[in-house]
Amino acid sequence: MTTNLNLALTPGHSLPQDRADTALAGRVWRPELAGPSVVAIRPEGAFDITASFPTMRDLCEAERPAEALRRAKGEKIAGLAELLANTPPDRRDAAKPWLLAPIDLQAIKAAGVTFAISMLERVIEERARGNPEGAAAIRGEIVRLVGEDFAKLKPGSPEAMRLKEMLVAQGAWSQYLEVGIGPDAEIFTKSQPLSAVGTLVDAGIHPASTWNNPEPEVVLAVSSKGQIVAAALGNDVNLRDVEGRSALLLSKAKDNNASCAVGPFLRFFDERFSLEDVRRMTVTLVVEGEDGFRLDGSSSLAKISRDPADLVAQMVNAHHRFPDGAVLFLGTLFAPVEDRGAKGKGFTHKVGDIVTIAAPQLGRLVNRIRHTDKCEPWEFGMASLMRNLAGRELI
Repeated sequence: MTTNLNLALTPGHSLPQDRADTALAGRVWRPELAGPSVVAIRPEGAFDITASFPTMRDLCEAERPAEALRRAKGEKIAGLAELLANTPPDRRDAAKPWLLAPIDLQAIKAAGVTFAISMLERVIEERARGNPEGAAAIRGEIVRLVGEDFAKLKPGSPEAMRLKEMLVAQGAWSQYLEVGIGPDAEIFTKSQPLSAVGTLVDAGIHPASTWNNPEPEVVLAVSSKGQIVAAALGNDVNLRDVEGRSALLLSKAKDNNASCAVGPFLRFFDERFSLEDVRRMTVTLVVEGEDGFRLDGSSSLAKISRDPADLVAQMVNAHHRFPDGAVLFLGTLFAPVEDRGAKGKGFTHKVGDIVTIAAPQLGRLVNRIRHTDKCEPWEFGMASLMRNLAGRELI
């Protein structure tokens, strides 16, 4: 582990900057109970509120989750610093509690190609085939159709449809452009309920992949009624070489052991934090390798082409039901292109990379990259959770 990971082991490097009186909840593994507990994260530490909310899904389904979280009583499990220190697998005392991903029964969904500005620039690069003059001509035609600011292009709008017609005429249309500027968003299944990993643990890339990257995103927690109730940080780890072979391999590129990271906590919406804050949020990314490599990037939600509420409405509606709610990755503006090794090969992960995703309002999500078969295997599923909670007389 690197110095950066050590820094993230303190509450000051994990919590939101305005951490006083924030409505934060997480999940903790309790070895003496052989199962997880929902916890309220308070200045004094982590308090087990599982008697009131057996699952995080139950808290998200409350009428006013932030108020319910603040009212919930429970025993203190540990100080936050203790939990953070005991979470990394190679430092863990298995007799003491540690942090888990802050979601459980919710479906884990993700929205793709949500930033038209970055998608269009990629199309321009591809169509120009390295010719700057050709790129300028294509960009000029797009500007004529949709204006100077690509970020203002609204998917499904008349301007977007005119752009679609032009690109089709040039032979540039693709399934990515369809969901990028067409009326329908790409909403796909990122991973399975209970499979996400949390902060300070290993995140997985398949050993067969030679071109992959992190995707720093905001993750929204959504109730079964479609109400957006909370937000967290997420890493939608992606195998670019696999998805690039065929869009039909999306699940193989996205859904692998430990390839979905969410955390460090869920911050519930209240009078101090709302969807408006998410809309203005900037998510930063730092990748640090054992080879001395460092990559910095950021993604501004202000530039997203599809409003988060619109994305949620396309995910949960009369045609798509989620009785246990869902979480939704909102997509990223960031696409790493800096060469890490050979010229022209771009960025790809190396085993041992430390990935830090941060936003002032949500804290930091820190993971170390390892091969999927070397990460902790996912073994505690839905049946195990139900049996454990029943044995504890919580359901």
